[in-house]
Amino acid sequence: TPSTAVTEMDEDLSVTHNSADARFEIPVEGGSAFAEYVLAGDRIRFVHTEVPPQAEGRGLAGKIVAAGLAYAREKHLRVVAVCPYVASYVKRHRQYDDIVDALAQ
Repeated sequence: TPSTAVTEMDEDLSVTHNSADARFEIPVEGGSAFAEYVLAGDRIRFVHTEVPPQAEGRGLAGKIVAAGLAYAREKHLRVVAVCPYVASYVKRHRQYDDIVDALAQ
């Protein structure tokens, strides 16, 4: 039944691209875990990532950011990591170096 605890379903949670709200998200207990972005030409600027406190510590932010980066690669977009979490993520996952732009200072 759908009442199965969310913690038991983490592997089954899928990221949705909510283009109307310009974010990648996973519905979770307490709201949504999400990464917001701004599209500008051939660039996608990831500006904010948030996970509700009840859902922290389960790797959801990483899963969402990975989906956003896969989307950027598929659409041939350059990534600008404004959000500190996204900036940290791409530093730890060097396979995205070819699509990530340095943040303008």
